[in-house]
Amino acid sequence: MKALMNNRLRRKSWFFSLLFFPFILFSHNLLAFEENQKALRCGTEHPTEQEAVLQESYFTTMNGALSNYVQRQVGLAGVNVHFHVITDTFGNGALSLLEINNQMSVLNAAFSATPFSFNLASVTTTSNNSWYQVAPSTPAEFQMKSTLRVGGAADLNIYTANIGGGLLGWATFPSSYASNPINDGVVILTESLPGGSASPYNEGDILVHEVGHWVGLYHTFQGGCSSPGDFVADTPAESSPSRGCPVGRDSCQGAGFPGLDSIHNYMNYTDNACMFQFTSGQSTRADQQSGFYRGL
Repeated sequence: MKALMNNRLRRKSWFFSLLFFPFILFSHNLLAFEENQKALRCGTEHPTEQEAVLQESYFTTMNGALSNYVQRQVGLAGVNVHFHVITDTFGNGALSLLEINNQMSVLNAAFSATPFSFNLASVTTTSNNSWYQVAPSTPAEFQMKSTLRVGGAADLNIYTANIGGGLLGWATFPSSYASNPINDGVVILTESLPGGSASPYNEGDILVHEVGHWVGLYHTFQGGCSSPGDFVADTPAESSPSRGCPVGRDSCQGAGFPGLDSIHNYMNYTDNACMFQFTSGQSTRADQQSGFYRGL
């Protein structure tokens, strides 16, 4: 009798395992996807700490006496923007001129206290299934940019597509232009534009973040708690990206690390609703980098 009951229990256990295994597997995959989304966001290739120091040394030497530098007035550095909309063959990813102009308004508002102003110079729409799923450093990216990119170092080329891998966008730095001009520009997820479906990253600030890289800014957490960090004096050191909107976060503590983490800074990883700031030091650095490398 006891053996019979044990057999029935084993059969029930096997039955429920078969019944709930797909759900368990789905839940595991969903959690893995969510963790991937948390781990990734910006695909911009950053230099190592040593590479960043060497680049900065070269920049300082070649740019001369930065102590004599005077930042340009607000809006004086005009940037022509070429907006490239990538769709698939079914038209997914298409954007209206209103949606593009709304994104441009967010971009200009974010940089309104800096020397930069952005003018929409051209818009293209291209149907290409391979480019629609573009990823960084792939043949599709090279083909897309080789075909569509226009202008020189001072022209901002923006590409919108259904990028994956947990990424919302990526960009190139001003210092990279001379060695690879075709690759220059910004790529962002289409649904990150204002009103898109990529909540909480759908208010247009993903483009602001990536354009920040394009004008020469690192993440606020560049280098962690080690000096020189992002080479900007008024952005406190930060050990890792901030996510959500963690008010009061202070990831680098001690006498040598004054100030709370820059959770409201555009060059962090917080939700779009949380970010609204470039610092004065970032504005100066972006002006210097763009003036030297891009001739803006």
